Amino acid sequence: MLEVRNARKVFYRGKPDEKIALNDLNLKLGTGEFGIIIGTNGAGKSTMLNAISGALPLDSGSVVVGHEDVTDLPVHKRAERITRVFQDPMKGTAASMTIAENMLLAELRVQKRTLRPGLTAARRTLYRERLSVLGLGLEDRLDARVDLLSGGQRQSLSLVMAVSTSPQLLLLDEHTAALDPRTADLVMAATVKAVEAFKLTVLMVTHNMQHAIDFGHRVFMVDAGRVKLEIGPDEKKGLTVPDLISHFSTKSDRMLLAS
Repeated sequence: MLEVRNARKVFYRGKPDEKIALNDLNLKLGTGEFGIIIGTNGAGKSTMLNAISGALPLDSGSVVVGHEDVTDLPVHKRAERITRVFQDPMKGTAASMTIAENMLLAELRVQKRTLRPGLTAARRTLYRERLSVLGLGLEDRLDARVDLLSGGQRQSLSLVMAVSTSPQLLLLDEHTAALDPRTADLVMAATVKAVEAFKLTVLMVTHNMQHAIDFGHRVFMVDAGRVKLEIGPDEKKGLTVPDLISHFSTKSDRMLLAS
């Protein structure tokens, strides 16, 4: 589960360009739920994810993950509980290493071991099983260098690496935004398969309003550093993109029309 309580973050405090990024933001997500975050540029979405992951300390408020207060834990300590997939497909993997080597690194990062005993036959079998969930054929390319993969394949690999360590919380930071529409849909389909296979609690930021409607259990609309609106599973039924857009205080951001 995830609970963000009265989160507040101010940039450039006391200066002419002071910016309240998080304004006593509250958000709660139950164990096994898939939450979607939407909002205009500058609404506070990225700041919120950075605060949850530990990349950015809060001025006040708290973050609870799996019933444990992690507010004072540094980012590397939270990484034992929280994993994250970023917008850039190149960011979550090591380009010069193989698929199998990348998956091993993800595993050992959590287990705090050296590279030994390495890529055993048992590990390779496990990695094939995990990759097969995606339905992209990556399980047959364990020895392929990651820099030979397409952006969608690489992002899907980042996703499997993130979920296979059994985190208490998975953060998806606009992880389809850099992909073409067809590839974005393929990665979202792979996301759903992986989330269901590993039974994860997920918080995803997206500018794609159709994805916000089609996926996840509930939608949180962030505006001016607060959760302005929460849309539950029953309310999502029959929801349209115009319905979502109508709730925004600012409608000039063209990215809101992505679908």
